[in-house]
Amino acid sequence: MGFNCGIVGLPNVGKSTIFNALTSAGAQVANYPFCTIDQNVGVVAVPDTRLKRLSEIFRPETVTPTTMEFVDIAGLVKGASTGEGLGNKFLGHIREVDAIAHVVRCFEEPDVVHIYSNVDPRRDIEIIEIELALADIETINKRIQRVEKQIKTGDRNAKTEGDFLAMLRKQLSEGKLLRWLNYSAEGQKILNELHLLTTKPVLYVANVSEEEMAGGNDYVRQIGDIAAKEGAMVVTICGKIEDELSTMPLEEHEAFLAEMGLSEPGLFKLIRAGYTLLDLITFFTAGEREVRAWTVLKGTKAPQAAGKIHSDIERGFIRAEVMSLNDLDTLGSPHAVKEKGLLRLEGKEYVIQEGDVIYFRFHVS
Repeated sequence: MGFNCGIVGLPNVGKSTIFNALTSAGAQVANYPFCTIDQNVGVVAVPDTRLKRLSEIFRPETVTPTTMEFVDIAGLVKGASTGEGLGNKFLGHIREVDAIAHVVRCFEEPDVVHIYSNVDPRRDIEIIEIELALADIETINKRIQRVEKQIKTGDRNAKTEGDFLAMLRKQLSEGKLLRWLNYSAEGQKILNELHLLTTKPVLYVANVSEEEMAGGNDYVRQIGDIAAKEGAMVVTICGKIEDELSTMPLEEHEAFLAEMGLSEPGLFKLIRAGYTLLDLITFFTAGEREVRAWTVLKGTKAPQAAGKIHSDIERGFIRAEVMSLNDLDTLGSPHAVKEKGLLRLEGKEYVIQEGDVIYFRFHVS
């Protein structure tokens, strides 16, 4: 799995339309709030033109891309953290994802009712952020109650944790989301245990009309201003265009996108933004049986990358035989790469690089 991304937003902003277009998973779409009653999950292949080049070189039996998981989470409303709308059941779904794609409505459409009567990205973003923050404050308060009992027994570690939790609560009460702050290793450990919502990395998805896809509009610029202050990212997508592409034969995509003044589908932009957001990179394994893409965190060492393929390979890791995709592309074959002395033998401390083509040597215990 590449990464797991929860799609959140107010009702009727286009979440399920975008989700359906990206995953073809068939989430119900309707012009009324709360049409997504259950959590919807869809897995999509990550488009990567490098796989085509590798398949030309190795001529494998199969080609397997890495994947990305989208989770369509029911629309949240003001008061969701206390049970309004469909309640905080869906806040729990957000705890399970790696990142949040916050869909914000940036189009005017009288036939699609806005739950708060008018389009206002700043207000809509604030509503979602407040609900996530209130849910986090509730989680922190429960943890503080437990820690206070430990403090009474004289537990010094509990006192340190209590102070940290009080700081988190104060930050949230002042409107500061926790993903904006830096933490010590010990603080990060506590955060990891709490699974707080406002620590999740966020990218904003501005859903615009077909006419405004190429140039954007003032609503998109408002989101851009918010994202710039947060150090977040913005991806502009037209749900209608993505929906049309999802039902169209692949050979017609290029002409359709050109007609719309676009160079690629919104999905491509969304995945790239997600990879940047989570510091992910891709490496490849290649041979006659299969060419395959794998996703790991930037900074992953060779044995742990091998573990993505199989735990036995990580346990029995001997070395990694590494070729650069650029060298393979230029020279045309792994044999030519070896002849030029460009095949590298790397050990347990080797850090995987974007685009590495790797064969792992290991022993079976």
